Amino acid sequence: MKLVCAQSDLSTNLSLVSRAVPSRPTHPVLANVLLQADAQTNQVSLTAFDLSLGIRTSFNADVWQGGAIALPAKLLVDITSRLPEGEITLDDESALLTETSGGEGLIMTLTPKSGHYQVRAMGAEEFPELPAIENTEPLHLTTTALIEGLRGSLFATSGDETKQVLTGVHLTVKEDTLEFAATDGHRLAVVETINDRPLGGSGQLEVTVPARALRELERMLAHNAAADESIALYLDRGQVVFAWQNQRLTSRTLEGQYPTYRQLIPRQFERQVTVERRQFLSTLERIAVLADQKNNIVKLTIDSSAQELTLSCEAQEMGSGRESMSAQISGQDIEVAFNVKYLMEGLKALPSSEIQMHLNQNLTPVIFTPLGGLKMIYLAMPVQIRN
Repeated sequence: MKLVCAQSDLSTNLSLVSRAVPSRPTHPVLANVLLQADAQTNQVSLTAFDLSLGIRTSFNADVWQGGAIALPAKLLVDITSRLPEGEITLDDESALLTETSGGEGLIMTLTPKSGHYQVRAMGAEEFPELPAIENTEPLHLTTTALIEGLRGSLFATSGDETKQVLTGVHLTVKEDTLEFAATDGHRLAVVETINDRPLGGSGQLEVTVPARALRELERMLAHNAAADESIALYLDRGQVVFAWQNQRLTSRTLEGQYPTYRQLIPRQFERQVTVERRQFLSTLERIAVLADQKNNIVKLTIDSSAQELTLSCEAQEMGSGRESMSAQISGQDIEVAFNVKYLMEGLKALPSSEIQMHLNQNLTPVIFTPLGGLKMIYLAMPVQIRN
């Protein structure tokens, strides 16, 4: 194999795929990235696979001689990211290494404009194949619909591996919409995005995909997919595949019954507050400095007569903080308290200049929605205020 490529292309694509390389591989070859070069198409593809999450990404290069080889991921990333911009020649050869480097074996030689690096490699035949889904019609989704849904839901997934089904996003694909839902038991984010691609396949489906895989999908889409790109979704027997252009992400799906989250969302509310999102968020960030010193609790006081929303925190040994802002309020006065982290993360994900709070009592679910734009619901459970 011999090829010439841009340092930026190699480094960028390596950093994308290497996120699927396991930190503690169960087999030595899994610590590698599979590099495949095609002389006919002048395409180079890189693949990493931890037997659960697999990422393949491709880029253009000048391929003089095709081939495939498995290269140590971390070493390759560390070298290429530090090389100067410009062309790099990659050349693999079966050769005798010097005695100091340990005898006979595969070597990949990297030659930038100044320098010469040799990296010990493994045979491509040892690298496991990415799962393939055959005889299944794909569903077609748009990049924009996927990214909007992921940005509005991923943050609400659980990090607790004992609640495995909650560590993923529940994706419902309907005829012309995509619904993303995520909950960790304390909060819930639901996003509905318009999908203007013909679905194909068998219509509506539901699947829960690990958050880790979807974070990598979001990163890949943001890096190398156009806004109107058609993303093919394949689903079969515990496996999901997202594919576009020459890019591919494959992941196992999460087993288990996802909570019937729609039943958690109240249908009627006694109180409503409309407030400017950025002002609300920046005030929260200031109050959070004190909240972090004690129990992460922030109190919201809703004053209907003054049309004011007041945020406060009492950290007895450290001090206290209090700020008010104007708001449009309907319904009676009330005090309600939240974990400040949950409140801030939800506000950051709501994509509008103004938001609405819908609430009933001080310990019933509170709903936050954006005014205009994306159809999104963020539910946060209040906490009890202890005087």
